[in-house]
Amino acid sequence: MTYETIQVEKKGAVDWLTLNRPEQLNSINNQMVAELSDYFGGLFHAADTRIVVMKGAGRAFCAGLDIKAQGSEIAPFGGGFGFQGWLADVYVKMRRCPQPIVSLVHGPACGGGFAFALASDIRIAGQSARMNAAFIKLGLTSCDMGVSYFLPRLVGASLAAELMMTGRFVDANRALVTGLVSQVTADEDLVAAGEALVAEMLATSPIGLRMTKEGLGFAIDAPSLEAAIAMENRNQLMAAASDDFKEGLAAFLEKRPPRYSA
Repeated sequence: MTYETIQVEKKGAVDWLTLNRPEQLNSINNQMVAELSDYFGGLFHAADTRIVVMKGAGRAFCAGLDIKAQGSEIAPFGGGFGFQGWLADVYVKMRRCPQPIVSLVHGPACGGGFAFALASDIRIAGQSARMNAAFIKLGLTSCDMGVSYFLPRLVGASLAAELMMTGRFVDANRALVTGLVSQVTADEDLVAAGEALVAEMLATSPIGLRMTKEGLGFAIDAPSLEAAIAMENRNQLMAAASDDFKEGLAAFLEKRPPRYSA
């Protein structure tokens, strides 16, 4: 599929995904949904991609749904829910893909754009970042695009309720204090911060990184400590039987950087 509303630049084992409708503040239209669905849907079997970095072109990360464009195109089936189900499936694919996703957020990240950041594994904010659950400002519910699932798990139920019931914006500093993002930097340093983080992640083993994302996802929803530990035991035994572990252990003992095969 040829992409027009997104750009994917491969830098070694890292895909740098840029939302690319800068004049529309990277708002979401049908074509963007189709392209993101195709891209994230293909990652499950993409062994050559270890990490995805997601960012926005121009002045915004993503201003949410392109309201002006809605209704101008035929609505897809979307699991029987039309455009609603079609777009929602993108966030499911983001969580299902084995590669960690790092979002570099600057400017507005609203509604569905906010959900892109929430569906990522790690978020770094530029000082200009302003995020909100904009749906409720339009007469809708803020329980949309996975926000009701992601947000309370990141910041707790009380703050999630405040943000979702008001549509208030969260700036970069409050996002850092509340744990919504892990780092804040000047906008011009955002890419460099992402590169530094990615470099550390690439120094880990491929199987260890992927299984850590998988394990975290299961543990967050685990019904008990025993269930979480059972998953940890399973993953650790699988990792210990891999060539990655042999190389990682040898590198540690020989006091050298590991040389993983994939």
